[in-house]
Amino acid sequence: MTAVRHPVLTIENLSIDYLAETTVEAVQDVSLTLYRGEILGLAGESGCGKSTLAYGITRLLKPPAFITGGRVLFSSREGYDLDLSELSGDDLRAFRWDKIAMVFQGAMNSLNPVLRISEQLEDVFSTHRPGMTKAERRRRCGELLERVGVDRDRLRAYPHELSGGMRQRVMIAMALALEPQVLVMDEPTTALDVVVQREILQEITELRSELGFAVIFITHDLPLLLEISDRIAVMRAGRIVELDAAPVLYTQPKHPYTRRLLSSFPSLTGARGDFVRTGSLGADTSLEETTQTPATEEVAS
Repeated sequence: MTAVRHPVLTIENLSIDYLAETTVEAVQDVSLTLYRGEILGLAGESGCGKSTLAYGITRLLKPPAFITGGRVLFSSREGYDLDLSELSGDDLRAFRWDKIAMVFQGAMNSLNPVLRISEQLEDVFSTHRPGMTKAERRRRCGELLERVGVDRDRLRAYPHELSGGMRQRVMIAMALALEPQVLVMDEPTTALDVVVQREILQEITELRSELGFAVIFITHDLPLLLEISDRIAVMRAGRIVELDAAPVLYTQPKHPYTRRLLSSFPSLTGARGDFVRTGSLGADTSLEETTQTPATEEVAS
């Protein structure tokens, strides 16, 4: 018997434009469903619209970027549905960190350099949980650091006293502070060495299992997504061109662009290949060919 999957975030025909002298259609008619407790990978080359989509989902877009169509629905585990386009002001700020949080691209450099780690973590609770005492906030911050593999003694440290991996863990702890139901991670392991990257990915999967949140994990690194994701959506020129379970997408890719992405990563064994022909933007693959068929939940699943 197939287990029933419950959606937590539903993106319906979302379109985002950058309005300037020439309008740029950064995200075009994207529809995705994120199910409770799953890791949904979002893969694609730089400039394809992945980060713009993430900012649109979390309502963090700034001009000249505007949502021009579609909507994002949040289905709470408490039993209510919410159209995020209807939120504004204090309601939006309260929702954004409490129910859905984001780890930004380059997050390890996002900490305030002149404030101790404790002050920056405690600020989340001061803003969203004003009833907590200072002792409760400090205890909770220590628990958060230990949960992501950082000793609580580091609460008194400044960001420059931490390694890049530790700063990234602090940002993940900050995103998880209020135990959100959705975590959007935009290139969370960029610029980290492979050993630290592996440790952080392991922490994310363990925390997902422990806390039950769902993850949208955005990266251009398709092999990484194949390892940690339940499903993967492939994005090209602002559209989702393929969506499937990770094992199926790896063994039976349907779209030409997905096949190009998979073949762009060199094998450790076998004959040496021709990069021009096997690269993700190989000479024999045109833009028209790789964007002609947007994927849907029904077609790709």
